[in-house]
Amino acid sequence: MKVIDKIALVLIIIGAINWGLIGFFNFDLVAAIFGDMSILSRIIYALVGVSGLWGIKLLFDD
Repeated sequence: MKVIDKIALVLIIIGAINWGLIGFFNFDLVAAIFGDMSILSRIIYALVGVSGLWGIKLLFDD
């Protein structure tokens, strides 16, 4: 597994945990740490989204 694949997987896991917290407890961890829709939190959300798209590629790798 390449380094970029591992980074993407970690970001996907972080995103999944954050969505789980939102769904179960109505608590947004990224917003709590970096501020509600601050520039930094928007970057985190964007990186998680791009990582999710990269994860599609991981499904088809051998």
